[in-house]
Amino acid sequence: MVDLDDSLLRAAASGDVAAVVAALEAGASLEARDQRGRTALLLAVVGDHVAVAEVLVAHGASADSFDDRHDTPWLATGTTGSVAMLEALLPARPDMTLRNRYGGVSIIPASERGHVEYVRRVATAGIDVDHVNDLGWTALLEAVILGDGSEPYQEIVRILLAAGADRALADRDGTTAAEHARRMGQHAVLAMLE
Repeated sequence: MVDLDDSLLRAAASGDVAAVVAALEAGASLEARDQRGRTALLLAVVGDHVAVAEVLVAHGASADSFDDRHDTPWLATGTTGSVAMLEALLPARPDMTLRNRYGGVSIIPASERGHVEYVRRVATAGIDVDHVNDLGWTALLEAVILGDGSEPYQEIVRILLAAGADRALADRDGTTAAEHARRMGQHAVLAMLE
């Protein structure tokens, strides 16, 4: 006998929209999980299968279901940086205050990884641009400390500042983003922060 939940998960992971629909219509559980606790929607997000995510969201899939690594479909969009996926998940009304295993909201890993267009879009979606993660870092601090000062990171700093990020927020050692930029030789970033 076919395991419908397993069929749904495999179809979502591979991006097979027709197979996802068939599994759901046959009775697969929308919130079925694989051995790592990942739902079909999280598998679709990780694979950047936007059409699959749209189908799952339309059927009521949760963007807030945690897996065994404390990731959710919404949080994973900050890591992948997919704006199309972000848009696909917004109708599911994701909880933008949920934190990943590092205590961060989705804008923080996006800022660290240089996902300019994602940061631009999520900054207008109601996310807290000054959220502080477990390391004591905001998105602005991550963009400077873990970025390289190149144009993508400069643009992220511009976006965050325009969205109201507090340039005076310091890390646990009391070091601000501007002080980190100065120390790291990120002159263009420093000019924006001063």
